[in-house]
Amino acid sequence: MSGARPDRATPGDGRGFIVVAVLWMLTALAALALIYLTYVTNTAVTVAVNAERLQADALTNAGLELAAYRLTAQNGAARPTSGTFNARVGAGQVSVTFRSEAARIDLNMAPKPMLAGLMTALGVSASDASDYADRILAWRSSTESGQDNPEDSYYRTLGASYLPRHAPFPHSDELWLVCGIPSTVVERVMPFVTVFSNMRTVNVLDAAPQVVAALPGMTPETLQQVLRDRDDPKVDPRALVGLAGSADATIEGSKAYRMTVAVEAPSHRRSSAEIVILLLESGDEPYRVLSWHNASDGSAGKPL
Repeated sequence: MSGARPDRATPGDGRGFIVVAVLWMLTALAALALIYLTYVTNTAVTVAVNAERLQADALTNAGLELAAYRLTAQNGAARPTSGTFNARVGAGQVSVTFRSEAARIDLNMAPKPMLAGLMTALGVSASDASDYADRILAWRSSTESGQDNPEDSYYRTLGASYLPRHAPFPHSDELWLVCGIPSTVVERVMPFVTVFSNMRTVNVLDAAPQVVAALPGMTPETLQQVLRDRDDPKVDPRALVGLAGSADATIEGSKAYRMTVAVEAPSHRRSSAEIVILLLESGDEPYRVLSWHNASDGSAGKPL
């Protein structure tokens, strides 16, 4: 019989399908392997970064504790008002510089002549410096409830969304909120002021030249003599008080200290922090942290 023969599948057709399927599976497995490798790599990087940060934080806390110990364990000796030291902690390095907050002008305690004197020393005209000092005094001065305060009216006239605090500055950063003082002036003032010393006087041994120049009645000639004499080990430091003005100068420190703690982790990662602490006379804790600013991540130093 003659007739058409039915088509038969060749063996090669099945093999081709299997090859294609295998190739797709291999591609999928490769993609999964790449995804897993990326995940593992990112996880390893994250863990390494976190480990370095933890090491830096531990070293910073170690520097803080060492500084606090040096300031509290004096065995009857006078507590230093400033100092610096280096220490090796494990495989890391710590460098600490500390200085009493008495080296700065306290925004809540300083009289008007000292506040105005600081701004004058920083290049502000005498008339403007006096006005700016009045703005600071008005911000921190209390007022009777319901009383029509001229400073409140001044802020309303300027269109400010807030009124003066009429209470002490909780942090020196609040100086930025005081209306009537140019931001350029505030920026220049900030490195020389504090709210933590709780003293109306300034330590002339540790204060920056700009702060010493701010003392009422200070002349350029007297300023140069004070700066020269305080570096002379033969000069009695107590003589500097009379030279600079006994009403506004001191060689005593406050209970608050500002310290810069610079650390280098074993990985050679470097970071630093500026910390203000208050030494406590009693209780279980030898000190309390008032402000903490990490220079490495730019976190703001606010009261704790």
